[in-house]
Formats: sequence, C-alpha cells, structure tokens
Amino acid sequence: MERHEDAPAPNGQGPTRNVRMTGEFWADKMPAALDALVDPDRYENLMEVLEAALERYADLPAFTSDGITITYRELDEYSSDFASYLQHETNIREGDRIALQMPNLVQYPVCIFGALKAGLVIVNTNPLYTEREMEHQFNDAQVRGLVVLENICDKVERVLPQTNIETVIITRLYDMAGAMRRVFRNTAMRSKVSVADYNIPLSVPFTKVLSQGRRSPPIITKPLRDAVAVLQYTGGTTGLAKGAMLTQRNLVANMLQVRAVMEEVVEEGRETLIAPLPLYHIYSFTLCCMAMVHIGAHVVLISHPRDLDAFCDEMEAHPYTLFAGLNTLFRALIDYPRLGELDFSQLKLTFSGAMALQPEVAASWEKQTGCAICEGYGLTEASPVVSVNPPRAIQAGTVGLPLPRTELRITDADGQALPLGGEEAGELWLRGPQVMAGYWQQEAETADAVDAEGWLRTGDIALIQPDGYVRIVDRVKDMIIVSGFNVYPNEIEEIVDLHPDVIESAAVGVPDARSGEALKVFVVARKPELSLKDLEDHCRKHLTGYKVPRQFELRDALPKSDIGKVLRRLLRDGAA
Repeated sequence: MERHEDAPAPNGQGPTRNVRMTGEFWADKMPAALDALVDPDRYENLMEVLEAALERYADLPAFTSDGITITYRELDEYSSDFASYLQHETNIREGDRIALQMPNLVQYPVCIFGALKAGLVIVNTNPLYTEREMEHQFNDAQVRGLVVLENICDKVERVLPQTNIETVIITRLYDMAGAMRRVFRNTAMRSKVSVADYNIPLSVPFTKVLSQGRRSPPIITKPLRDAVAVLQYTGGTTGLAKGAMLTQRNLVANMLQVRAVMEEVVEEGRETLIAPLPLYHIYSFTLCCMAMVHIGAHVVLISHPRDLDAFCDEMEAHPYTLFAGLNTLFRALIDYPRLGELDFSQLKLTFSGAMALQPEVAASWEKQTGCAICEGYGLTEASPVVSVNPPRAIQAGTVGLPLPRTELRITDADGQALPLGGEEAGELWLRGPQVMAGYWQQEAETADAVDAEGWLRTGDIALIQPDGYVRIVDRVKDMIIVSGFNVYPNEIEEIVDLHPDVIESAAVGVPDARSGEALKVFVVARKPELSLKDLEDHCRKHLTGYKVPRQFELRDALPKSDIGKVLRRLLRDGAA
C-alpha cells in the first residue's frame, strides 16, 4: 500500500495532517472528508478534548445506572473531588497506576475522569476475576491504588498482602444516590445480596473520598500525547495476560475516529445510548464512555445485563437512540418475550463488536427492532476500533471499512503484502494513530506484534473485498472468544493440568448458539475414573466464570506434530 508523504510514522506517532490512504485501491472507497475530522495531534491529551464537552453539556444527563443519574456538571465536579483526594490525601502521584474494579455503576466514569485529571494510568479490572488473576494483574501493572466494589472485598483482602497496593477505596452499589436514599438502598442491597465479611484496615469509603476531596481543588495535570493513559490487559497465546499501553494520543485518535464515522447520524447533546457492555472492556470504555461523552450523549449503564427483566425496565425508562451490544446479548434479547414490548421507534444505530456477529442474529434483530446492526472490528492493541460498517452503508457479514487514517493490508505467511480486492485471504495488518505504544514491560512481545514501520499484526485472517469492505475469515491465533471475552488455551490448560489426576490437556473453542464459542477441553487422565464434575469444580476455583470449560472429553492421547506440539486444530475440527 502506498503511503501519503504525511502518513503516520511507526506506531502512528508521526504527522497526520491531510492523511488518507492514497493507494489506488482505496482512492474511491474511503470518504476523504472524514480525515479532516480526525487530527489527534490537535489535542495534547484526553482531558483537553473532554473538558470542552463537560462544559458544553453541563446541564444534560451524562450517565445513569440503577435509577441514579448524574449530569455532565456533576460528572465534572465529582471527578474533580476524586482527583483532589488522590492528590492531597494519598501517596499516589502522576503516572502511577490505579485499578478500577466494579460493574457498570455511575461511580465508574467518575473514577475514570478523576484518574485522568490526576494524570494516573487506569488499569481496568474485571470484578469477576479470581484471586490468582487479580494478583497477577495488580503486580504486573505495579498498581498503587484500587477502587473496588464492596461485594468482592473478601477476595481483595486475601490478595492485598501479595501486592504493593497502598490505597483501597471501597464503593457500594448506591453510593451516588442522595444521602437518605443511599443508606436505605445500600442496606437493602446487603440484606438481599450476601456480602462476605472482610477486613481491610486502611480502606476508605468512596463517599468519604468525595467529601474530603471537595475541600480543595485538584491540580489538573497535563500529560503529554505519548504518556500512557490506560493499561488494558489482554491475554496471550504464551501465558498470562499482558498490558497493552494505550497512550493519550491513541485514545484521542480512536475517540475522534469513531466520532467521525457517526458524524452524519448522531446529533450532539441529543443521543441516549443503552450500554450493557462493562466499561472495564476496552470496546465499551472507548465507545460508551470516551466517544459518547465527546458528543454529549446520555449513557444508560446496565449494571446487570443478565437480568433481562431489569434490563428491559431500564430501556422502557429511557427513550434511546443508540445501542451497543454483542452477539451473545442480541441473541438473549431476541429470545426474551419482553423485547417485542419495547419501543424501538427512535433507535437509529446499533453497534456490535468484541465477537463475530452471527447472520441469523443480525437478521432477527433488524426484523424485531427495525434497525440494522453496524458490526465493527477491533482489538485491545488498537484502542480498540479498527473498522466499522458506515451507518448508512451497512454490508452484513463484513466488519465494514477501515476507520479514517487507518491503513490496512493483508499478508501471506512470510509477511509479504497480498493484492487487495482479490479472492486471496491473508493475515490482517494495520497501522494508524490508535495502535498501542507496546506491551507493558514486554519488549520481545511488542517486537513480535508491531514491526519497525508501525504495522500491527492482528493474528486474524481477513479478506478485503473489491469495494474495500473487510471480512474476517479465521484466526491465526488459537484465541477463543466467549461472549466477547478473549480466552487463551494456554491459561486454561495450565489450570486443568494442575489437577493431580491430569497428565495433559488441550483447550479449543467449539460453536455455541449463545456465547458464540464455548470452551472444550480434551484431557489425558492418570485414572480412567476421573470425574468430569471434579474437573469442572477444580476449574471454577481458579478461573473466572466465562473461562470455565463447558465440556470435557477424556482421551487416551492428544494429536501432536513431529516436534511434540499439540495440534489443537485437529481437535477443534473433529479430525482427531
């Protein structure tokens, strides 16, 4: 692919003015006007972009969760209180890492913006993590502070002694409600949902953090473009999760890129987004938080998306124009009787990402709601969005066109570029300002993922059609996607192999109507009477729920190559 003389340098950090893919193939396929809307070098950092939105939309609703709504003015004030507390009452300093571990509560965006104002690096952490997973992430990221939901504090108590975390801020579900309502609802919730006893002596209640922080204004930091803003952890085919370093510029770029694609459809200050995807997932973090704040949208956070009745109640309470989901969620809602009772007359955009969208699901959703799904493609290492279907030119079965200022190519097994628009598929590579700075303290892994010219190898097999639309054909990696979450075989096999009656194992993904893929593990046992229920219980002790295998199959041996490598592909295809 040809490069414009001002095209991005390695890792997308170079000049960007008037950049667009000028190769002959792309000349008539990419709307040149969108490029003018995406200039990440116009801003020094995320808050420089977002502060204008906080002021412009001050009196509009910003986020709602479980009946609690805060305006943009309140988001600005509460996040400043949070930043001030961290700066004046703790030893956490600019550039330090703070982990946020909670579901979709109004507190989450308050903490995100507060951390950004204080110049901290956000480490989004899944509240469903096991102690093993938490300990690894906290230590690998060298986390200094943690904001955590009270419901999982018993696990945090056990993990803390193995970490360097100094500040623990504990929040309850209704901490952002008014004083009387807060006490009543938090007490009622504790009686309804069992919260295990815990003892974290140096912890501070979230409500106290805000009240103490209000005593003095924060010192607003101004990080440089290349400063890391988020350490977003993603799995690896060779072991434990690693942190993708997403810089201020990476996230500004992706926010502007997403905004540019929506430009003809969305109206500033007039949109309401239903956001069931957790903010700790990079897809939701960038789309449902960063990009939506930029346009002054009202974001309705769904804290418990599996409770479909409560989910539908939230949708009935807020006339919505946008919806962000993924295949698993769409399927669940399509099968739920109340979907037909909801009013979709104002819905103008439905986004899908994180996992492949099944054609029958897309067709059923459009039939029942009258709104086609805009499927996109991304990965953590790209902040995450790479391509998306233009809202007014959706092509089902594809992940759309590359975002503005994003270059794509496909390569053969030797890394040589293949002709675009042909019938030959290859590994998808990309380059653009949203590509990560690298993996945290993983130079070798970074070099394997991003070459000297800034091209990121995605590990996905793609076909780029003559019209420029991208189809994802397969994966080079053995990664398994369960309900939008990445699961890596090595991690699962490591846990299964810890069982004293297991000799070896191999994990693969198998098709599943609800989760897209499900985990199946083939096991070579020491004893033929090994209980599969015992294996499942063993996995539940060490793995997050979505990583627990759905199926186990005992084998006398596993298929292997000449050098002894387990051939997962044969197991996955049923050929062994």
